[in-house]
Amino acid sequence: MLLSFLTRILKEVSKVDDRKIVHIDMDAFYASIEMRDDPKLASLPLVIARDPRKTGGHGVVATANYVARSYGVHSAMSSQEALKLCPQAYFKDPDFKKYRAVSNQIHEIFHEYTDYIEPIAFDEAYLDITVNKKQLHSAIQTARMIQQEIFSKVHLTCSAGVSYNKFLAKLASDYRKPVGMTVVRQDEVHNFLFPLPIEKFRGVGKKTVPKMHQLGIFTGKDLYQLSSGELISHFGKMGYVLYQRVRGVDERPVEWKRIRKSLGNERTFDQPLTTLASVDNFLKRSADRLSKEVALQQKHGKTLVLKVRNSDFETTTKRVTLDDFFPNRSETFQFYGKQLLDQIQPNEHYDIRLLGLTLTNLAPLEFENIALPLWNNASDRLT
Repeated sequence: MLLSFLTRILKEVSKVDDRKIVHIDMDAFYASIEMRDDPKLASLPLVIARDPRKTGGHGVVATANYVARSYGVHSAMSSQEALKLCPQAYFKDPDFKKYRAVSNQIHEIFHEYTDYIEPIAFDEAYLDITVNKKQLHSAIQTARMIQQEIFSKVHLTCSAGVSYNKFLAKLASDYRKPVGMTVVRQDEVHNFLFPLPIEKFRGVGKKTVPKMHQLGIFTGKDLYQLSSGELISHFGKMGYVLYQRVRGVDERPVEWKRIRKSLGNERTFDQPLTTLASVDNFLKRSADRLSKEVALQQKHGKTLVLKVRNSDFETTTKRVTLDDFFPNRSETFQFYGKQLLDQIQPNEHYDIRLLGLTLTNLAPLEFENIALPLWNNASDRLT
């Protein structure tokens, strides 16, 4: 019996290691779309963000082309900082409606090869091509064909990582950008991971890096020297994950039928909201959008979350959970959103740079929670 169990486990591990995973990452996606549509921008240091000279210094960089990146500009930095690094930068307001439409075109190409697609953002996705629609046996050939078809049909470039799991494919796609392809086979894991700076490992964030350095961990090879027990003692659950990753182990599947865990929307404002009227106006519009999305997805939820960020980039979230599901009414979402906001910022002290409403703890609409009057009073209830 034990032999049979071990044989089955080995077969399952073999299946995981036999997968062919491609990670496609578009090159400077938003900026590339703008340069495609206006070739004059290609030679300029293009930054996709609102011009801080027109917003009083507010705004965050969505992305930048490779000319701007050579000055140190990168996504998620403030527009003001980008301007300091590159005074000659050309700022262009993001057009997310256009970017979403282009992303949909790219996903149509993906679906020509496989339906096992896990989107990460508009500009990247995992594809499991172990069994693909074109019956191609070479993952490298498949990835190259996808790159060529995207360039031919959408006139944009992308980079591809090819491996047997998501962790390695993701690292590989970032290895030779732009217009690159990197393949990591099972017998190449150490050669690929050992020289990598520890900062390149997913899960090692800015707060973790100093602790890694204190422990003498600067590269993948350094990480490999520590036991699972040592890593767990220093980094908890993530320590064990890193112990596996540096050994090339990642059994996560491509989540091509990922269940939505939340529905919501948020917005960053160029100028902060400071008045009750402006706050109420946005909450109403946000609640309306949430109600329409909830109806479209045929869901309902028990938890409403409010996210607020102030001018100092301090982010706070508050939530309320009901015993029963929220009725899908815009007025209800707006009412509870306002109650949560009053706990964070009182009416007379509004300073809101970002505001969002999200419904979580979701379930399909057909599963109703109906409160039945089974007991006349609390003393009749079973304990």
